[in-house]
Amino acid sequence: MAEVVRLRSPRGARPARRSHAERTAETRARILTATIGCVAELGFARTTAQEITRRAGVTWGAVQHHFGDKDGILLGVLEDSFQRFEARLADVPLEGTSLAERVALFLDRAWQHFASREYASTSEILLDHLRRTDLGPAQQSSWRGRMFQAFDAVWRRVFHDAPVSRARHRLLQHFTVSALTGLASTLALEGPGARLREGELALLEETLVRELSRS
Repeated sequence: MAEVVRLRSPRGARPARRSHAERTAETRARILTATIGCVAELGFARTTAQEITRRAGVTWGAVQHHFGDKDGILLGVLEDSFQRFEARLADVPLEGTSLAERVALFLDRAWQHFASREYASTSEILLDHLRRTDLGPAQQSSWRGRMFQAFDAVWRRVFHDAPVSRARHRLLQHFTVSALTGLASTLALEGPGARLREGELALLEETLVRELSRS
């Protein structure tokens, strides 16, 4: 009879136990990732609670515990998108960089966000909120406002020393968001294999450097 050899872990090498906060964060992240994937691949209309739980590998009870209901998950996706945007641009250097250099860095990282499938899913969710008749005007506008608030906070930090009025800053922010979302939508319409023409972002960069430099 063959001898059974039992392997023992090295003394003191116990698997690290995750904290409750870590397990909670991991579960929330799985649910959000599953939702983003559903919306990006299937479209908002076909993103069901059943499909979200299947992809996340959790029960609907777990979803309710973390988000309440499907609307809660969708709002979580929006909030996660805003946080991702802020994180992408958090370390744009301010000291020792020219305005032109900051514009180039800002647009490079902002485009990574607007061209991502996370933002594509965010856009679909925001559009659905605008179409819903069961939400009041305040609820419909709150997340649009939150999106521009996140963009404004990053913009003011990166371009705090640009010699233009506050009203001009606002105008350029809206122009930039419109241009980036428009470029992202154009690529989506062109389908797989679509590539951004570099001249389009270069034109936006040139415009921002010129307009932000005006005193």
